[in-house]
Amino acid sequence: MPGTNDTASGTAGGPAGGEGGTVADPGQGATSAPGLRRTLTFRDLIVYGLLFIAPMAPVGIFGTLQAKSGGAVTLVYLVATVAMAFTAYSYAQMVRVAPQAGSVYTYARVGLGEGAGFIAGWMAMLDYLLIPAVAYLFSGIAMHALVPGVHQWVWTALAVVVTTLLNLWGVRTAAVVGFAVLAMEIAVLAVFVVAAVAELVAHGAQRGWAAPLTGEGSFSMTAVLAAVSVAVLSYLGFDAIAAFAEEARGAHGPAAGAGRRGADRVARAVLTCLVVAGVLFAVQTYLAALLAPMSAAELAAKPGEQGAAFYTTVDAAVGGWLHDLVAASKALGAAFAALAGQAAAGRLLFAMARDRRLPGAMAKVDVGSGVPRRALLGAAAVTLVAAVWAARRDDGLDHLSSIVNVGALTAFALLHASMIGWFRVRRRAEVPSVLRHVVVPVVGLAVVVAVIVEASRTAQLVGAVWLAVGLAVLAFQFLRVRREGTAGR
Repeated sequence: MPGTNDTASGTAGGPAGGEGGTVADPGQGATSAPGLRRTLTFRDLIVYGLLFIAPMAPVGIFGTLQAKSGGAVTLVYLVATVAMAFTAYSYAQMVRVAPQAGSVYTYARVGLGEGAGFIAGWMAMLDYLLIPAVAYLFSGIAMHALVPGVHQWVWTALAVVVTTLLNLWGVRTAAVVGFAVLAMEIAVLAVFVVAAVAELVAHGAQRGWAAPLTGEGSFSMTAVLAAVSVAVLSYLGFDAIAAFAEEARGAHGPAAGAGRRGADRVARAVLTCLVVAGVLFAVQTYLAALLAPMSAAELAAKPGEQGAAFYTTVDAAVGGWLHDLVAASKALGAAFAALAGQAAAGRLLFAMARDRRLPGAMAKVDVGSGVPRRALLGAAAVTLVAAVWAARRDDGLDHLSSIVNVGALTAFALLHASMIGWFRVRRRAEVPSVLRHVVVPVVGLAVVVAVIVEASRTAQLVGAVWLAVGLAVLAFQFLRVRREGTAGR
């Protein structure tokens, strides 16, 4: 297990200017205090992103999207991939500007200012803590179904403990174990694809081969776009890759070129993860839509059947054995999706604490493991409480599921504004491009706002309350700094 000695890492305060229009690395010119270890390869970054997203993320909402889109579920995911590409591009641009662990917190801070940066980090924190709680709860529910003698809250707590220990062991170790789990998930998906193709060859499709792209009956772009507002939530998690910017190999070093190479690696990983997820989502929904025994109209008329529509399709077309295999894969995969989310949450808390926006105790890096141990434990504690609380309630999953996502979406909105702020308002780094630095973030912002508008009232309310609390904390910090400045005169 990692050692227990912690030391402060990096520097605090406002962003310093770096060469070539980038923000200076917090480790450059720092003291001998150890920082985050630069051990992650390009593959490791992809693993963290895909783990958090989950290769079979559409399973739970397949029926809902079928009903909403009139059967054009694959087109929904293709459009959603393009829609989220604007956000991925903004991440790829800003990680080159500020290759630091804070992700969107850092980007808003350098592009819009200290206050906006804090709010971006504060809103992202909401989802980075609650999305893993939902994933842990999914894992606990699945394990309870397999072993009914043990309550689901026990399985949920056990999943939190095991994945937290892996994260504390070290980012590289967690990535290696995560790769094995991800390989298993993709292998199960491959089994589904082979079995589905075999069934289609042997017995044909339930509907036209183009139906997953054109819909069943009359095509409605309005219905497709309504479904896209739900489908984009499947992609939440690819952005977590940016949180590991200070741990990517080549991200730092004595040569300025090393920093650029590391930032490029993280940027490529963000874009690659989105494309890979989009392809996986499109393939599995296309095959499932062709084999689904219930039409889109039937699913729309029977909302109670929508949640299990993918499993119903697998049962009818292939058999119960594949149903059980997919369910077991989702149970294990959910726990490791939470592992990736918890790791990203720890880096966010670490970066905000390093800038004195959160208690300084979390701005410590463990000497033995090279991870922000206290920040990880803080994230794990909050997630554990939320997940176990929900696991002990009959309506716990509904409560948690209804409030996640708005925080991350708000942070995405500030990310796009940061792009414009850095490249067009501050005109840093290079001659700004209207297409890349204005059109792309504006379109991305429009997509994010549309999804927030479509979110549940509960999610909007919780997001608004969390934002209000964040603004109050920001005001308190501002007044404290002002008082300290006055006292120092």
